[in-house]
This record gives sequence, C-alpha cells and structure tokens, in this order.
Amino acid sequence: QVQLVESGGGLVQAGGSLRLSCAVSGSIIDINAMGWYRQAPGKQRVVVATLRSGGSPVYADSVKGRFTISRDIAKNTLYLQMNSLKPEDTAVYYCNARVLPSSFIWADYWGQGTQVTVSS
Repeated sequence: QVQLVESGGGLVQAGGSLRLSCAVSGSIIDINAMGWYRQAPGKQRVVVATLRSGGSPVYADSVKGRFTISRDIAKNTLYLQMNSLKPEDTAVYYCNARVLPSSFIWADYWGQGTQVTVSS
C-alpha cells in the first residue's frame, strides 16, 4: 500500500513563505513523476508544479518565480517552497505521485491535502 502524507501548511501573511513536504511510503518499486496541485473553495483542482524523474520542473504561470518544487529521492519526499505568497494562493494543496508499487502496476496516488491560507 502506498501512502502520501503532506505537511507544512498553515496561515501566513501576504508576502510570507511556507514550505510544504510530501512523504511517500509503502511498497514502492519506482516513482517517475510527482507534483503539487491545489484546490481553492468552489474551484477545480489545478496543477501547481510537477517534476518528472530526470526532468526539469514545470510550473503554472501563476506561481513561476515564486514557488520551487524539489525532491529528495533518498527520502522519497517532495517539497514545495512557496515565497511571496498572495491571498490568491489560498487553497488546499495536494501531493500527487505516479508510483510503481509492488503490484507492478503504475498508478497515481494522492495525499490528503494540506490547507494554505494567505491573509492580506
């Protein structure tokens, strides 16, 4: 069984910073892509940033230059450093991973989400 657990969300003032973490655990053979998504109240879940193994990060236009996605392969942990936060960044942030588990069937897994609230 594969689990993704996010942490690091919270309340911050506009202009502040937060760092989200996503720890992946379980019977994992390989991970070939990970990413962060967010869902604001009343809106659809949208991609924030993604990172494929051996590839370059891809960011949504709304966060370019402010957010940085990174991964610690040894720890199976994904990070999202968020700087210069804006009220419009307020959302529940979800971690996603495309994982090859011990069943040898690639699948997408999601974390439970972590709330980020930016006050003006």
